[in-house]
Amino acid sequence: MICNTEKISYRDDVLEYAHKQYNTQADYPWLSLPEYAVLRHSDNRKWYGIIMNIPNEKLGIAGSGMTDILEIKCDPIISASLTTENGFMPSYHMHRENWISIRLDGSAEKEKIFFFLDMSFNITASHENKRRLAGGREWLIPANPRYYDIEKAFAENDTILWKQSSRVSVGDIIYLYVAAPISAILYKCRAVEVDIPYNYDDENVHMKQVMKIKRLHKFDKQQFNFAKLKEYGVCSIRGPRSVPVRLSNAIKKVCDGK
Repeated sequence: MICNTEKISYRDDVLEYAHKQYNTQADYPWLSLPEYAVLRHSDNRKWYGIIMNIPNEKLGIAGSGMTDILEIKCDPIISASLTTENGFMPSYHMHRENWISIRLDGSAEKEKIFFFLDMSFNITASHENKRRLAGGREWLIPANPRYYDIEKAFAENDTILWKQSSRVSVGDIIYLYVAAPISAILYKCRAVEVDIPYNYDDENVHMKQVMKIKRLHKFDKQQFNFAKLKEYGVCSIRGPRSVPVRLSNAIKKVCDGK
């Protein structure tokens, strides 16, 4: 049995993220289940997420009470392996292999929850939006200057290899957030080649594949520092994540010189 000791929930965080990222206002379609919140696309009305509060005993969690979960649609190729990770479970409600449940009690990292919510949004998007999204996603990816001097690398060449740990496509935009002491988005890049096999492993960095990224723009260190990013709902950058719409618009204005 899994013991649930932390009485926390990322419910509000998920709802806020869906609103900021996709302008989604949650639906509450069942009077008898007032805590069940459905996240829908505004055009095709398809679900891309549903938040439910489920009795612990039905989830295999020890103790009384309820736990919030998020159901999302997932690539069936990876759904089986995901359910072995902490906080991920087979679908509770949808009963299909391409849907999974994620506990919102802190078992799964918040950034990982947002990543798979983004995946569900893209999978369930209309054909028109899929064409718009294809090869055009925007990623916020951390870079640690303790392990790699990215400023030196871009000073020598405008195209470099970078660790790929997410489903990046050719043409996607990569914003590199350089960690302390800089703590700011420093580069806008475009992925020009992806899924390149590259085995590298030391005590700090582990890589199985890389992508080739081309520098498009270098930002002033104060333009999108960590304090500024928090104003756009970005409170941590521990791994690859999508870029909130408001932040994306602000960055584009800077790049366009507006």
